[in-house]
Amino acid sequence: MFDLEDYVETETAVAIAATALILSPRARRVVRRGVVYGLAGILTAVEAGRSLLQGTRAGFTAAVTRARPASQINLN
Repeated sequence: MFDLEDYVETETAVAIAATALILSPRARRVVRRGVVYGLAGILTAVEAGRSLLQGTRAGFTAAVTRARPASQINLN
């Protein structure tokens, strides 16, 4: 028979969690939602970072253009 110490071991806990995940529709649904929301969060963060970089690049380019003397702009 199993003792309480058997359930406390890491390998046993992982096996029990995996079995519950495989057999439980509710657990699968929760994991699936977690994966979907996590992926959506990552994609949102990447898009926000990309947008921030594009805005920074545009601002830097505009600042450099305004800082150039008029003679340099006319020569190009």
